[in-house]
Amino acid sequence: MDNGKKFRESVQTRVRTKTKRKLWVITELYYPEDNQTGYYLTRIAEGLADDFDVRVICGQPNYAARGTKAAKREVHRGVEIQRVWATTLDKNILPFRLLNMLTLGISMFLKSIIEVGTGENVLVVSAPPSLPFGTALAAKMRRAEYSLIIQDKYPEILIAVGKSKPDSVFIKILNRLNRRLYDGAEKIVVVGRDMKQLVSSQMSGADERGEKIAVIQNWAALEEVEPQPRNENHLLEELGLKEKFVFLYAGNMGHPQDLESIVECAEKLKTDERFHFLFIGAGAKRKWLEREVHGKSLINVTLLAPRPRGEQTAFLNACDVGLVPLVRCMRGVAMPSRTYNFLAAGKPILALTDEKSEVATVIEEDRVGWFVPPHEPEQLLAMIYKIYEERDGIEKMGVRARRTALEKYSVEVAIEKFKKVLNSDAMRPISSKFTPRDFNL
Repeated sequence: MDNGKKFRESVQTRVRTKTKRKLWVITELYYPEDNQTGYYLTRIAEGLADDFDVRVICGQPNYAARGTKAAKREVHRGVEIQRVWATTLDKNILPFRLLNMLTLGISMFLKSIIEVGTGENVLVVSAPPSLPFGTALAAKMRRAEYSLIIQDKYPEILIAVGKSKPDSVFIKILNRLNRRLYDGAEKIVVVGRDMKQLVSSQMSGADERGEKIAVIQNWAALEEVEPQPRNENHLLEELGLKEKFVFLYAGNMGHPQDLESIVECAEKLKTDERFHFLFIGAGAKRKWLEREVHGKSLINVTLLAPRPRGEQTAFLNACDVGLVPLVRCMRGVAMPSRTYNFLAAGKPILALTDEKSEVATVIEEDRVGWFVPPHEPEQLLAMIYKIYEERDGIEKMGVRARRTALEKYSVEVAIEKFKKVLNSDAMRPISSKFTPRDFNL
């Protein structure tokens, strides 16, 4: 787009939005990033632009679009984007990742202090986990309201993956800070009903009437993902898996995923030619997975590199059943977005998850799959055999999965929920002044 066209679009946007309430969206990742957080926050901001004068403060691309140099300031689809400077070192190296978080946090805090006005509204996402605290402080100093979108719940996720002990001083400090953060928020949006219960239990006063905490699930990428006949799937044909019963894991291979149970099952099944396990993605456990597959000679496991979002229909349909494995103690902590995209592809789900988690609830209420407890490979193996024996019912389950995605987990449904939450009468300018006591421990 030439500079003249960009200028005209910017002027037109300002004319349309001058009578709307201003809403600042604070997120590390935004367009052109199309990983999970970038994709969801971009669609949320653009969806809210009809009702609000939406302005985004974000960082430069450093994940899926790493290496792309985006404009410091631009208007894209009715949303004004302001990108701040930060280091963009290799995030897979812990010291570099921490330096990225530090420089980004300082830059976004200063930008918020400069840009956010008195009485305006701020919507901040919970990733990275330090971002909401700096944003809340900036909002208080500017006498603005802030609301939270919690995608992943810290510090509980650190406990679940064994990175910290629940009774450590570090966790106690984070819990106190979270309580202050939650109490000071105007609204809190969580991605699961289990997460709402957890967050509510950690506030100074319970959200008894349900006015402060809203459940808005993430959605399926229905514009990108649709069911595809199994016999037309080129990936299955390319891999020689058309005659196998395929279980697919697609996404980030991080610490919260119970890949260990799947590998143990694969080892027990490696002489059973009926089954195959397909993994697509990267992450902290990828190297471990590669070593296990090679060391155990798992000929019934195929590992592929991450595929672009534009290929989701192809690779999500390259299976009979989608896998959503979580480690223990993740109830209320996270809701894997891959769940909804498996539904969009018309694939039933086999989850490794705690009972009454959001994943388990979706599977049960919509009858779109099965779940077993994490770290119970024998139960997983028994369930795999059961699914295979009852495979004649998979097609009907897939039809239900697709219908569920269309009716309950679309971007349109999610945006309408966001509009209802953010347009409520409770979203009003504040008059109280910031004091350091707001974040005292």
